[in-house]
Amino acid sequence: MATPRSVAFHTLGCKLNFAETSSITRLFEGAGYAIHNWEEPADFYVINTCSVTDFADRKCRKAVRHALRQSPHARVIMMGCYAQLKPQEIAEIPGVDLVLGAGEKFKVLDYIDQLRDTAGKGLVAVQDIQSITHFDQSFSFGDRTRSFLKVQDGCDYNCAFCTIPQARGKSRSESIDRIVANAEAIAEMGVKEVVLTGVNIGDFGKYLDPQTGRFRRQTNFLSLLQALDQIASIARIRISSIEPNLCDDAVIEFIARSRCIVPHLHLPLQSGNDKQLEKMQRRYRRDLYADRVAAIKHHMPHACIGVDVIVGFPGETDEDFLETYRFIQSLDIAYLHVFTYSERTNTPAYSMVDPVRMEVRRERNRQLTILSEKKRRAFYASFRGQVRPVLFEKSNKPGCMTGFTDNYLKVDLPLEGERLNTIFPVRLERLDDEGHFSGVQLPLPQLA
Repeated sequence: MATPRSVAFHTLGCKLNFAETSSITRLFEGAGYAIHNWEEPADFYVINTCSVTDFADRKCRKAVRHALRQSPHARVIMMGCYAQLKPQEIAEIPGVDLVLGAGEKFKVLDYIDQLRDTAGKGLVAVQDIQSITHFDQSFSFGDRTRSFLKVQDGCDYNCAFCTIPQARGKSRSESIDRIVANAEAIAEMGVKEVVLTGVNIGDFGKYLDPQTGRFRRQTNFLSLLQALDQIASIARIRISSIEPNLCDDAVIEFIARSRCIVPHLHLPLQSGNDKQLEKMQRRYRRDLYADRVAAIKHHMPHACIGVDVIVGFPGETDEDFLETYRFIQSLDIAYLHVFTYSERTNTPAYSMVDPVRMEVRRERNRQLTILSEKKRRAFYASFRGQVRPVLFEKSNKPGCMTGFTDNYLKVDLPLEGERLNTIFPVRLERLDDEGHFSGVQLPLPQLA
């Protein structure tokens, strides 16, 4: 009997990429491939790339070198967002055999067959992003605690700094019925928490009309949440990120009374300065953002709110940054994801005047990172002494288990194997040196 060919995977970037890599992994499993860890020798290495992270080219090259150190004669396949944006550039990286764009990555097995009888390098299969109209269903499954479920792809917003519309195409969605079916299948695997992922999930509901050849809206994000809330076998649903202008009162009010959608929302801000928001081509201003934060806290005082912010966008003066800093300081939020602006070709921001010096960008990042830690610790401290439900999983620390409350507080406790992948109430008592809770587990029945 022939030894099955082996494949290993490496994912760069977001939760959506992880969901897609997991689904592609299952395609290989179904075709009889042996799935190896990234650190192991394999016949094929598949690298799912990202265009959002800094130094995308450097990270791709590093991943290729790592793969070929494990198996010098392996075939290396690059796919995903950066592969869509820079296919020829990636094809020229020494050791790359196959480059697949957004429309081809789920057809990877077909393209591998083309490689089987050729020693050629740098085969490229990338179509025009505007021609991609289909939706590839995806969800991750690597453990029984959490799964990333793809519900939407693409984006129609065209923010001045962003390449995602060029990498993933038009905003489009799966039907609610199919998403519910995927969520039920995930729950049957024993997964307790489903994280909804996409590029712009608040824009959920657009489908290709076969008669007109255009995308049109048939439903909306609220309808999706309402349908998912009816799945009794799912203990938790978490929303990965939603644009503030799409997080309307109806969505907030439904989450507040939902059976399983947790009180944790991540709202991209990008700047607390209206002049910068306009230059970024964002679809809101700071007053709307502040209103959304206030609305969430009104209906869910215990909610965790995360914020994305970009520092050093072209034209951002010291006064602009200080306004952003003070605005964030005034908000009742829990943490920041701070991004240092980096130039992306083929975006409106690339040719904007008054670039900010890199050392200034880094210093602004440092200041907001410090503010984020202060916000996070204050948010944690406000729950000291309270009881909240925690979904436990095994920790990387020996003899420990870790978990998150519904409102995204991290809790570390001594390992009790029978409580992994279960939700138990915990009294939050002590904050450790890392700013995480340890606590006394209450002798109450498990919640799920």
